[in-house]
Amino acid sequence: METISAHIDRFAGDNLPPREQWPEFRFTLPALQYPARLNCVAELLDRHVAEGRGDRPCLIGPDVEWSYAELLDRVNRIAHVLVRDFGLVPGHRVLLRSANNPMMVACYLAALKAGAVVVATMPLLRAKELAFMIEKARIGLAICDAKLLPDLEAARPLAPALQDILSFGGDGADLEARMASAPTEFAPVDTAAEDICLIGFTSGTTGVPKGTMHHHRDLLAICDAYSGQVLQPNESDRFIGSPPLAFTFGLGGLVLFPMRAGASTVLLEKASPPELLDGIERFRPTICFTAPTAYRAMLGQKAGRDLSSLRRCVSAGEALPPATFEAWRDATGIEITEGIGATEMLHIFIASRPGAVRPGATGTVVPGYEAKIVDAGFNTLPDGEVGRLAVRGPTGCRYLADDRQRAYVQDGWNVTGDTYRRDADGYFWYQARSDDMIVSSGYNIAGPEVENALMTHPAVQECGVVGVPDPDRGQIVKAYVVLKPGTPANAETLKALQNHVKAEIAPYKYPRAIEFLDRLPRTETGKLQRFQLRRIAETPAAAVKAS
Repeated sequence: METISAHIDRFAGDNLPPREQWPEFRFTLPALQYPARLNCVAELLDRHVAEGRGDRPCLIGPDVEWSYAELLDRVNRIAHVLVRDFGLVPGHRVLLRSANNPMMVACYLAALKAGAVVVATMPLLRAKELAFMIEKARIGLAICDAKLLPDLEAARPLAPALQDILSFGGDGADLEARMASAPTEFAPVDTAAEDICLIGFTSGTTGVPKGTMHHHRDLLAICDAYSGQVLQPNESDRFIGSPPLAFTFGLGGLVLFPMRAGASTVLLEKASPPELLDGIERFRPTICFTAPTAYRAMLGQKAGRDLSSLRRCVSAGEALPPATFEAWRDATGIEITEGIGATEMLHIFIASRPGAVRPGATGTVVPGYEAKIVDAGFNTLPDGEVGRLAVRGPTGCRYLADDRQRAYVQDGWNVTGDTYRRDADGYFWYQARSDDMIVSSGYNIAGPEVENALMTHPAVQECGVVGVPDPDRGQIVKAYVVLKPGTPANAETLKALQNHVKAEIAPYKYPRAIEFLDRLPRTETGKLQRFQLRRIAETPAAAVKAS
């Protein structure tokens, strides 16, 4: 029997894909058995205070530290403001716009507790991008850090669905004033475990962002699967990291995982590599979440830094180059544990485990999930063969009114768009995004493999590899390289890089064209935008190249 939804506004539920297009959900672990009625905030926050842990530190910022009880007070007051002053009812969509800070978390949890559907947005998004999300999700209310108001206000003429903007944290902000007169008790709305509570928009690495819808149950499932089974934090841990909370990697790693464990988290509004290093030294965290590029950048800036508080370093967002893994381990003594996740899946579903890392491998399947490698006909491939990655488990893809659902979910499995191989021990080895395989003179070449080879050269800071059209070979491998300071971008360097790749991997895989750039195009979450590199290839710049 289908559980009755608490949503009065049925927009989100009405725009789910048909049930036959959903993936098959599996809840194989005892920890994943949830009741039919569930508000995730009651588990993540209220429970800790009710069980006597209210005085424990929860959210830490440069100028503030809130205990679980202090956070609960603010969450309850904000929830009252949303209902009392803006007529919020369960099912309403609420846009959040802020850098990573404690008030962002309080607003996020308050909206969830009141039964709303949160749509969190990256701070660097501009008016046109915000308007797309507002109209796609029919958002009537936005909560915004006062520092980020201009682009949201500029989006209003493009997004008539947006009726109200509530701001905090600056001159003219009204949320704090409204909170002052709000009650400090707010009972969690009696939502169903399958009520939608989050629409996460993909980062747009392949084009138009997709809205992915997730249930209250899903937010706990990623805590009890990846975090609980692999990361295994405890209440004495302190988290830190760089991913925005609007990115589900950041939401899990910096909010959900620590709060599920009763731990604390450090929230930095700016978390570039030097600022992240500063934060690690100042706040002494034990677990760090960031992207491979940040770990590599921090390596060059860590001289004299004290990183001894760290015991776990987690990497996701893109494949971790073995050279970065080895350099970080040599410099800190810590093995970076890699993972692959997706906004569609909410968080990590294949991960390396502390003490069982194989450099270059993403890892093994997270308990509670299943994964297999399939060919174009969706036949399961044997170990060692390269094919498409298919996954299923307690979370999965449900796009908001998007025909691309049919491509992502096939035969009950989530087809992530990644090309992998699995070895005989169950380790999964990333090859490329499925649309990033380069076919040159009949050879299949994985761009990340060439990138990994380039990254072992001491002159390379970062790089991206794509296939570009070639009349003789169909495609050739082209590398875009950011050199380390002091390295000349000339023909001698180019030739040295080509020879280096030939010595590292099969010679036919070497980049026949190389272009030197000052920086690579990346999303706000640090993912390399290979489609932008292909666009660059269509309009060659004045740079050193080879044919």
